[in-house]
Amino acid sequence: MRPLRPHSRANATANATGTPFTRKRIITIAAAATAVAIIIAMFPLGGTAKISEAIERNRIERLNATITNIYTTAYQQDADATLITNRDKATATLDDPFTAVNPYGTNTTSMYVYFTTSEATNVTYTVHAEGYPDFTATANQGKDYATTHEFTVLGLIPKKTNTITLKLANASGTTVATKQITCKGPKLLGDEETQLEQQRKPTSAATQSVGNGLYAILGNDSDDQVFMYYYDVNGVIRGEIPVKYYRSHRLLFDRNGLMWFSASTHTMVGMNRLGKLEKILDLDSQFILHHDYALDSDGNLVLLATDLTRSDHAVQDQVVKLDTTTGKTTLLLDLGTMFPDYKSSTTHSGIDESDMSAKNRWDWIHCNTIQLLDDGSAILSARETSTIIKVADIEGTPKLQYMIGETSVWDGTQYQASFLAKNGDFADTGGQHSVTYSTDDSLESGSYYLTLFDNSFGYAMTRPDYDWTAIKGLSTSQSATDADSRSRLRKYLVNEHDGTYTEVNSFEVPYSPYVSSVQEIDDGLNLVDSGMQGLFGVYDSDGTLQAQYAMKLATSYIYRVYLYDFQGFYFA
Repeated sequence: MRPLRPHSRANATANATGTPFTRKRIITIAAAATAVAIIIAMFPLGGTAKISEAIERNRIERLNATITNIYTTAYQQDADATLITNRDKATATLDDPFTAVNPYGTNTTSMYVYFTTSEATNVTYTVHAEGYPDFTATANQGKDYATTHEFTVLGLIPKKTNTITLKLANASGTTVATKQITCKGPKLLGDEETQLEQQRKPTSAATQSVGNGLYAILGNDSDDQVFMYYYDVNGVIRGEIPVKYYRSHRLLFDRNGLMWFSASTHTMVGMNRLGKLEKILDLDSQFILHHDYALDSDGNLVLLATDLTRSDHAVQDQVVKLDTTTGKTTLLLDLGTMFPDYKSSTTHSGIDESDMSAKNRWDWIHCNTIQLLDDGSAILSARETSTIIKVADIEGTPKLQYMIGETSVWDGTQYQASFLAKNGDFADTGGQHSVTYSTDDSLESGSYYLTLFDNSFGYAMTRPDYDWTAIKGLSTSQSATDADSRSRLRKYLVNEHDGTYTEVNSFEVPYSPYVSSVQEIDDGLNLVDSGMQGLFGVYDSDGTLQAQYAMKLATSYIYRVYLYDFQGFYFA
C-alpha cells in the first residue's frame, strides 16, 4: 500500500458496574425527558412534524455537546482512570477477559480487550455477526508476542449480536488457545449505512490488495454531527469516529505511536491505538485549518490555513506549523506574499469553506493539498488557479521552485517562467485535488511521480475574465450529474533536472467538479473518490473498475476517501 499506509458516548464496561458513565447516562436521560416535555408543551395543538423536528434538533444539540466534551483532556483523563479502575478490579484472564465498548468515546463500534496469559502469544480476532461478512485482524498489543494482552477490536456490527473469536498463537505459529466473547453491537450515533451499496463487487485483485485495510471516509459533511468512518473491502462499517465539526482530512502516523487527524477547524488530535486522545492541540486563534496537513521530520504538523486577522479577508492562502510538543502555532508562508502580482490581479470574491458564515472573503488561490518532501520542500495544490506549486525550504525561507498547469491562467505575471515544460500532448488540470507524491528505486535523482484527481472543471470565482472553455477537456458544468462531463485520474512523472513533466497514466472517472481524491494502493490499483457523486472505487491502471461503493450523502459530497492498512497501529 502506497504513501498513505500508514463520536460517541462511552459505554459501561461489559463486566463492570457503577461507573461514572452510568451515572452520567441517568442524568442525560433525565435531561432528555425534560427537554422532550418542554418541546411538547411548546406545540400543544399537535404539530407532529414540528415536534419531531424540535426533538431531533434537541438530540443533535446534545450529541454535539457530548462530542465536544469528549475532545477535552479532562474527559480523556477521567475515561482513562475509570477504565483502569474497572480493569484492575476484574479477573482479566483469557477465560474471563476484561472488555469495554468504546471506553474513550472516540470510536462507537470498537471494543477494548485486556487479559493476561502465562505463555507469550499474539492475538488474532474475528468479528462475526449474522448477515455480514466476518472481519479478521491480528491485534496490535504493543509487542508481537506478550503475556499481557491489551488491544482494540474494530468492527462490531451495530445492534446485532456479535461473536468475537480470539485465537492465540505462540512464536512458532501454533494455536495454543481460543476464546469467544459475545456482545450486542452499539447503536451508531450517525445515520450512515451499516453496509454500503456495492455497485461493483470487489474482484479478487481488489480484495487481495485491500486485505483487512479500511477505507477512511473523510468528510461526508453534515449540518448535524460530523463523523469519520471506516469501511472494509465488503463495504461494512468497522468504525465510527465522531469529530467536533468541519471534518478530518487524512490520518497521519507519528513515531510515537499516535494517529493524528483534525477534529475541527481549530483542533488537531493524536490518538493512541486504544482510542485515547493523548494529544489535543488547538491552533492559535488567529488561524483556522482548511483542507490538509502533513507531518514534518520532527513530528510537527504543517497545515494549510486561513489567517482570520487579515484586513483584506484573504482565505485559504497560508501555511502554518503546529508544534506537537509545545502547541505553538507559527506562520511559515503567506502565498499572497509569494504571488503579490497575481493576487492583486484577481477579483475580491469567494467563500471560506472552513467558515461558511464568513462574509467578504477573497479566495484567490485556494490551496487544497500539501505534501512534504524529504528535502524540506512542499508540494501544494492550488484549486483556484488549477496549478501545482512546489515551494523549497517551506519551514525556513520559502522560495518558489516550480509550477505545473495551464500557463495562460498566469498571463501578465512574472511567474510564467517558473512553469515546468510539458513533455507530450495531454490536457492540463481543472481544479485538481489530492495531489500525491511518490517515488521508487527505478527513478533517477530529481524524478518522482505526482498522482492527482483532475476534476476537469474550469471555473474560478476570482477570475471572471478567464475563458476556461479554451482549455481542452475541461467542463464548465457545476452539476456532478452532467452527462457530458468526466473527471480523470492523472499521474505525472516529474523530472526536475530536465524541468519537465510527463503524463504516464490517465483515465476517466465519474465527474465531480469539486473535492475528491485519488490514491495508488499498489502498483496496479488506484482508489478514486468522486466526491460529489458519493462514489468511490478501485480501478486498475487501465481504468477498469475492480470495486465500487456508493454512500448516501449527508449534504453535498464526500471530501476524500483514503485506504489505510493500520499496520503498527490497530493491527500487528
